[in-house]
Amino acid sequence: MLLRSVRAVVVVASVVALLVGTVGCSAGHDAGRDTGTGGGDTAATPDVLRGTVTVFAAASLQQTFTIIGHDFERAHPGTTVRFSFAGSSDLATQIESGAPADVFAAADQASMAKLPPDLLIGSPGAFATNVLEIAVAPGNPLGIRALDDLTADDVQLVTCAAPVPCGAATARVERAAGVTLHPVSEEQSVTDVLGKVESGQADAGLVYVTDVRGAGSRVTGVPIAAADRAVNTYPIGVLRDAADPALARAFSAYVRSSDGQRVLADAGFGKP
Repeated sequence: MLLRSVRAVVVVASVVALLVGTVGCSAGHDAGRDTGTGGGDTAATPDVLRGTVTVFAAASLQQTFTIIGHDFERAHPGTTVRFSFAGSSDLATQIESGAPADVFAAADQASMAKLPPDLLIGSPGAFATNVLEIAVAPGNPLGIRALDDLTADDVQLVTCAAPVPCGAATARVERAAGVTLHPVSEEQSVTDVLGKVESGQADAGLVYVTDVRGAGSRVTGVPIAAADRAVNTYPIGVLRDAADPALARAFSAYVRSSDGQRVLADAGFGKP
Protein backbone atom coordinates (compact mmCIF):
# COMPACT_ATOMS: atom_id res chain seq x y z
CA MET A 1 0.00 0.00 0.00
CA LEU A 2 2.77 2.40 0.91
CA LEU A 3 4.60 1.77 -2.41
CA ARG A 4 1.39 2.30 -4.38
CA SER A 5 0.76 5.63 -2.60
CA VAL A 6 4.30 6.84 -3.36
CA ARG A 7 3.86 5.98 -7.05
CA ALA A 8 0.57 7.91 -7.16
CA VAL A 9 2.22 10.99 -5.69
CA VAL A 10 5.05 10.82 -8.22
CA VAL A 11 2.60 10.54 -11.13
CA VAL A 12 0.51 13.51 -9.91
CA ALA A 13 3.65 15.61 -9.41
CA SER A 14 4.83 14.81 -12.95
CA VAL A 15 1.48 15.76 -14.46
CA VAL A 16 1.41 19.07 -12.56
CA ALA A 17 4.96 19.89 -13.65
CA LEU A 18 4.05 19.12 -17.29
CA LEU A 19 0.97 21.35 -17.15
CA VAL A 20 2.89 24.23 -15.55
CA GLY A 21 5.59 24.02 -18.22
CA THR A 22 3.01 23.97 -21.00
CA VAL A 23 1.15 27.01 -19.62
CA GLY A 24 4.43 28.87 -19.15
CA CYS A 25 5.48 28.30 -22.80
CA SER A 26 2.06 29.39 -24.06
CA ALA A 27 2.12 32.62 -22.01
CA GLY A 28 5.64 33.41 -23.19
CA HIS A 29 4.59 32.96 -26.84
CA ASP A 30 1.52 35.18 -26.42
CA ALA A 31 3.52 37.83 -24.59
CA GLY A 32 6.02 37.82 -27.43
CA ARG A 33 3.27 38.60 -29.89
CA ASP A 34 1.85 41.37 -27.71
CA THR A 35 5.19 43.16 -27.38
CA GLY A 36 6.24 42.62 -30.95
CA THR A 37 9.31 40.58 -30.03
CA GLY A 38 7.99 37.12 -30.59
CA GLY A 39 7.53 37.03 -34.36
CA GLY A 40 9.74 38.03 -37.24
CA ASP A 41 6.74 39.30 -39.26
CA THR A 42 5.73 41.88 -36.65
CA ALA A 43 6.79 45.43 -37.64
CA ALA A 44 6.80 48.59 -35.57
CA THR A 45 3.76 50.81 -36.20
CA PRO A 46 4.80 54.02 -38.02
CA ASP A 47 3.93 57.40 -36.57
CA VAL A 48 0.58 58.65 -37.86
CA LEU A 49 0.52 62.20 -39.23
CA ARG A 50 -2.65 64.22 -38.70
CA GLY A 51 -3.57 67.86 -38.80
CA THR A 52 -3.10 70.87 -41.07
CA VAL A 53 0.16 72.26 -42.44
CA THR A 54 0.22 75.82 -43.81
CA VAL A 55 2.69 76.36 -46.64
CA PHE A 56 3.78 79.77 -47.93
CA ALA A 57 5.11 79.19 -51.46
CA ALA A 58 6.37 81.21 -54.41
CA ALA A 59 3.78 82.02 -57.07
CA SER A 60 5.71 79.99 -59.64
CA LEU A 61 5.07 76.86 -57.54
CA GLN A 62 1.28 77.13 -57.55
CA GLN A 63 0.53 74.39 -60.07
CA THR A 64 3.14 71.92 -58.89
CA PHE A 65 2.64 72.42 -55.17
CA THR A 66 -1.12 72.06 -55.55
CA ILE A 67 -0.50 68.62 -57.04
CA ILE A 68 2.13 67.76 -54.43
CA GLY A 69 -0.26 68.87 -51.68
CA HIS A 70 -2.99 66.53 -52.91
CA ASP A 71 -0.47 63.68 -53.21
CA PHE A 72 0.77 64.30 -49.67
CA GLU A 73 -2.79 64.24 -48.31
CA ARG A 74 -3.45 60.92 -50.06
CA ALA A 75 -0.21 59.48 -48.70
CA HIS A 76 -1.10 60.64 -45.19
CA PRO A 77 -4.87 60.38 -44.59
CA GLY A 78 -6.01 62.81 -41.94
CA THR A 79 -3.72 65.61 -43.10
CA THR A 80 -4.61 68.85 -44.89
CA VAL A 81 -2.22 71.12 -46.78
CA ARG A 82 -3.13 74.80 -47.02
CA PHE A 83 -1.25 77.12 -49.35
CA SER A 84 -0.60 80.83 -49.64
CA PHE A 85 0.97 81.68 -53.00
CA ALA A 86 2.57 85.05 -53.74
CA GLY A 87 5.87 86.68 -54.60
CA SER A 88 8.63 85.23 -52.43
CA SER A 89 9.74 88.63 -51.19
CA ASP A 90 6.21 89.48 -50.02
CA LEU A 91 5.86 86.10 -48.32
CA ALA A 92 9.15 86.56 -46.46
CA THR A 93 7.93 89.94 -45.20
CA GLN A 94 4.64 88.41 -44.06
CA ILE A 95 6.41 85.62 -42.18
CA GLU A 96 8.80 88.04 -40.49
CA SER A 97 5.77 90.08 -39.44
CA GLY A 98 4.23 87.07 -37.72
CA ALA A 99 2.05 85.45 -40.39
CA PRO A 100 1.10 81.90 -39.29
CA ALA A 101 3.16 79.77 -41.66
CA ASP A 102 4.60 76.31 -41.02
CA VAL A 103 6.70 75.90 -44.20
CA PHE A 104 8.24 78.46 -46.56
CA ALA A 105 9.23 77.56 -50.14
CA ALA A 106 10.90 80.46 -51.96
CA ALA A 107 11.82 80.99 -55.60
CA ASP A 108 15.37 81.98 -54.74
CA GLN A 109 17.82 81.77 -51.88
CA ALA A 110 17.93 85.55 -51.42
CA SER A 111 14.26 85.60 -50.40
CA MET A 112 14.82 82.82 -47.88
CA ALA A 113 17.85 84.68 -46.53
CA LYS A 114 15.62 87.63 -45.64
CA LEU A 115 14.27 85.61 -42.72
CA PRO A 116 16.28 85.79 -39.50
CA PRO A 117 17.87 82.36 -38.88
CA ASP A 118 16.08 82.02 -35.55
CA LEU A 119 12.73 81.87 -37.37
CA LEU A 120 13.73 78.58 -38.99
CA ILE A 121 14.34 75.07 -37.71
CA GLY A 122 17.69 74.05 -39.12
CA SER A 123 18.91 75.08 -42.55
CA PRO A 124 16.60 75.31 -45.61
CA GLY A 125 17.17 72.68 -48.28
CA ALA A 126 17.24 73.25 -52.05
CA PHE A 127 14.63 71.28 -53.98
CA ALA A 128 14.47 72.71 -57.53
CA THR A 129 15.92 75.14 -60.05
CA ASN A 130 14.32 77.32 -62.72
CA VAL A 131 15.32 79.63 -65.58
CA LEU A 132 13.62 82.42 -67.49
CA GLU A 133 11.92 82.33 -70.86
CA ILE A 134 10.10 84.90 -72.97
CA ALA A 135 6.34 84.41 -73.05
CA VAL A 136 4.53 85.86 -76.07
CA ALA A 137 1.08 85.60 -77.62
CA PRO A 138 0.22 82.22 -79.21
CA GLY A 139 2.02 81.79 -82.51
CA ASN A 140 4.46 84.63 -81.72
CA PRO A 141 2.80 87.20 -84.05
CA LEU A 142 5.58 89.78 -83.55
CA GLY A 143 8.29 87.29 -84.45
CA ILE A 144 10.27 87.76 -81.24
CA ARG A 145 13.38 85.60 -81.26
CA ALA A 146 15.72 87.04 -78.60
CA LEU A 147 16.05 89.60 -75.80
CA ASP A 148 17.17 92.25 -78.32
CA ASP A 149 13.76 92.09 -79.96
CA LEU A 150 12.15 93.17 -76.69
CA THR A 151 13.82 96.59 -76.91
CA ALA A 152 11.79 97.65 -79.95
CA ASP A 153 9.51 100.64 -79.37
CA ASP A 154 6.41 98.80 -80.52
CA VAL A 155 6.84 95.88 -78.09
CA GLN A 156 4.91 96.13 -74.83
CA LEU A 157 7.11 94.24 -72.38
CA VAL A 158 6.22 93.26 -68.80
CA THR A 159 8.68 91.93 -66.22
CA CYS A 160 8.81 91.24 -62.50
CA ALA A 161 9.86 94.01 -60.13
CA ALA A 162 13.46 93.94 -58.93
CA PRO A 163 12.78 92.64 -55.37
CA VAL A 164 10.91 89.61 -56.73
CA PRO A 165 13.06 86.54 -57.60
CA CYS A 166 12.04 86.59 -61.28
CA GLY A 167 12.90 90.31 -61.32
CA ALA A 168 16.35 89.64 -59.90
CA ALA A 169 16.83 86.90 -62.50
CA THR A 170 15.76 89.32 -65.23
CA ALA A 171 18.47 91.77 -64.14
CA ARG A 172 21.09 89.01 -64.27
CA VAL A 173 19.97 87.95 -67.73
CA GLU A 174 20.16 91.55 -68.96
CA ARG A 175 23.72 91.87 -67.71
CA ALA A 176 24.74 88.52 -69.17
CA ALA A 177 23.26 89.38 -72.58
CA GLY A 178 24.38 93.01 -72.56
CA VAL A 179 20.81 94.20 -73.12
CA THR A 180 18.87 96.91 -71.31
CA LEU A 181 15.13 96.33 -71.20
CA HIS A 182 12.44 98.97 -70.72
CA PRO A 183 9.27 97.25 -69.48
CA VAL A 184 6.00 99.16 -69.47
CA SER A 185 5.10 97.47 -66.19
CA GLU A 186 6.88 95.67 -63.36
CA GLU A 187 4.78 93.15 -61.43
CA GLN A 188 5.03 91.72 -57.92
CA SER A 189 4.77 88.08 -59.00
CA VAL A 190 5.60 86.01 -62.05
CA THR A 191 1.96 84.91 -62.35
CA ASP A 192 0.95 88.56 -62.78
CA VAL A 193 3.43 88.91 -65.64
CA LEU A 194 2.10 85.77 -67.30
CA GLY A 195 -1.48 86.94 -66.81
CA LYS A 196 -0.84 90.18 -68.70
CA VAL A 197 0.59 88.29 -71.66
CA GLU A 198 -2.28 85.79 -71.64
CA SER A 199 -4.88 88.56 -71.54
CA GLY A 200 -3.26 90.57 -74.34
CA GLN A 201 -2.31 93.48 -72.07
CA ALA A 202 1.34 92.89 -72.99
CA ASP A 203 3.13 91.60 -76.07
CA ALA A 204 5.80 89.77 -74.10
CA GLY A 205 6.84 88.95 -70.56
CA LEU A 206 9.83 87.39 -68.85
CA VAL A 207 8.64 84.40 -66.83
CA TYR A 208 9.98 80.98 -65.89
CA VAL A 209 10.06 78.10 -68.33
CA THR A 210 7.71 76.28 -65.96
CA ASP A 211 5.14 79.08 -66.30
CA VAL A 212 5.24 78.82 -70.09
CA ARG A 213 4.78 75.06 -69.93
CA GLY A 214 1.96 75.38 -67.42
CA ALA A 215 0.15 77.93 -69.60
CA GLY A 216 -0.11 75.44 -72.46
CA SER A 217 -1.54 76.90 -75.65
CA ARG A 218 -2.31 80.26 -74.04
CA VAL A 219 1.22 81.51 -74.74
CA THR A 220 4.27 80.63 -76.84
CA GLY A 221 7.70 80.35 -75.27
CA VAL A 222 10.88 81.83 -76.71
CA PRO A 223 14.13 80.50 -75.14
CA ILE A 224 16.71 82.99 -73.85
CA ALA A 225 20.32 82.29 -74.82
CA ALA A 226 21.72 83.64 -71.53
CA ALA A 227 19.10 81.96 -69.31
CA ASP A 228 21.56 79.42 -67.92
CA ARG A 229 23.57 82.30 -66.45
CA ALA A 230 20.65 83.33 -64.24
CA VAL A 231 19.48 80.09 -62.64
CA ASN A 232 17.21 80.40 -59.60
CA THR A 233 17.57 77.79 -56.87
CA TYR A 234 14.43 77.12 -54.81
CA PRO A 235 14.88 76.44 -51.05
CA ILE A 236 12.31 75.11 -48.57
CA GLY A 237 12.43 75.59 -44.81
CA VAL A 238 10.39 74.74 -41.71
CA LEU A 239 9.39 77.63 -39.45
CA ARG A 240 10.27 77.43 -35.77
CA ASP A 241 6.75 78.49 -34.78
CA ALA A 242 5.15 75.74 -36.87
CA ALA A 243 1.96 74.46 -35.23
CA ASP A 244 3.12 70.86 -35.79
CA PRO A 245 6.87 70.69 -36.51
CA ALA A 246 6.73 66.96 -37.31
CA LEU A 247 4.03 67.50 -39.93
CA ALA A 248 5.88 70.49 -41.37
CA ARG A 249 9.09 68.46 -41.64
CA ALA A 250 7.18 65.62 -43.29
CA PHE A 251 5.81 67.93 -46.00
CA SER A 252 9.23 69.48 -46.60
CA ALA A 253 10.72 66.00 -46.93
CA TYR A 254 7.95 64.94 -49.31
CA VAL A 255 8.74 67.85 -51.65
CA ARG A 256 12.32 66.59 -51.84
CA SER A 257 11.34 62.93 -52.12
CA SER A 258 11.24 61.03 -55.41
CA ASP A 259 7.47 61.55 -55.60
CA GLY A 260 7.72 65.30 -55.15
CA GLN A 261 10.68 65.58 -57.50
CA ARG A 262 8.77 63.71 -60.20
CA VAL A 263 5.97 66.29 -60.12
CA LEU A 264 8.48 69.14 -60.28
CA ALA A 265 10.39 67.56 -63.16
CA ASP A 266 7.19 67.02 -65.13
CA ALA A 267 6.51 70.76 -64.81
CA GLY A 268 9.95 71.66 -66.17
CA PHE A 269 11.85 72.36 -62.95
CA GLY A 270 15.50 71.34 -62.86
CA LYS A 271 17.41 69.49 -60.16
CA PRO A 272 18.87 71.66 -57.37
